[in-house]
Amino acid sequence: MTIAAQMARVQMPDPETAWAAVLKRDSQCDGTFVYAVSSTGVYCRPSCGSRRPRRDRVSFFAGAAEAEAAGYRACLRCGKENDAAERVERARRYLDAHADERVTLQQLGRVAGLSPFHLQRTFQRVLGLTPKAYASARRTERFKRSLKSRDDVTTAIYEAGFGSSSRAYESADQRLGMTPSAYRRGGHGMRIRYAIVDSPLGRLLVAATERGVCSVALGDDDGALLHELRREYPRAEVELAADGLRQAASAVVQHLEGRSPELQLPIDLTATAFQWRVWKALQRIPYGTTRSYAAIAEEIGRPHAVRAVARACASNRVALLIPCHRAVRKTGALGGYRWGIERKAELLQREVRGKKS
Repeated sequence: MTIAAQMARVQMPDPETAWAAVLKRDSQCDGTFVYAVSSTGVYCRPSCGSRRPRRDRVSFFAGAAEAEAAGYRACLRCGKENDAAERVERARRYLDAHADERVTLQQLGRVAGLSPFHLQRTFQRVLGLTPKAYASARRTERFKRSLKSRDDVTTAIYEAGFGSSSRAYESADQRLGMTPSAYRRGGHGMRIRYAIVDSPLGRLLVAATERGVCSVALGDDDGALLHELRREYPRAEVELAADGLRQAASAVVQHLEGRSPELQLPIDLTATAFQWRVWKALQRIPYGTTRSYAAIAEEIGRPHAVRAVARACASNRVALLIPCHRAVRKTGALGGYRWGIERKAELLQREVRGKKS
């Protein structure tokens, strides 16, 4: 599907709301509509940096296809942006179609019609990942699916496109958070230690593997917290930490108390490439502030994926370490929260107070 076709599928706002977005150059509305100017014969994205026209010369269309059908052409700025997105989309599709091959930047550049240097920069700007990182992430996703459907690891390794078992195990350590065999067996062979302590927001569970924290959860009942941990890792060896995971648990509690705005602990999670991009964007949101799901989607180069961003936030298993509570709806409403909307509200209020003090 072309970029123009994707834009056309998004419900556009009413004219007055659209005009307000144009005046503000609101990038969060890019992809929901375009505006056309009768005196120049061009159409633009809401965030376009061109000079703002008179209101009586402006009309709105659901997307580029509709504007072009009415006889308008893209302005130079927006035309370049649309062209860049189309070229990156061609490169992305090529990587997906040649997943089991080694694709060089030179090859990819010829497909996209860009020099290797410009392809690298444009691909990362549009999708939030370099071509190499994108290909690696997709290979790991295929590896995970194959591990679940195959009886042996070796077959899964080569079906996913890894040239050798050593490359697969290297990727597994970075992406799966466990060995391929352990992942295929639902965490069998993993050792997870946990602690449950009091916190300003109720009972707090912190669990970790030898690689890092794999779960941080808030609740009211210790049994329910432990049950959820075991459900996430059904075949792992889960045991109470002898040392109470003192350092990690203490760091989280201090963060909740406002004594430590920066919370940095090693994380051991399994996720798709898209989830990692969303989670990294969440970690970049400053303490005491929020971002809308739409703004996060825009930041990672997927402005149409607002619902997918919300799902990635909901799938976060390490509260606070990945601050999904800082993601809110475009209207300012809090949206959902895995550990309860009341806790989300309290977390945000605490951060605002801590930022002011």
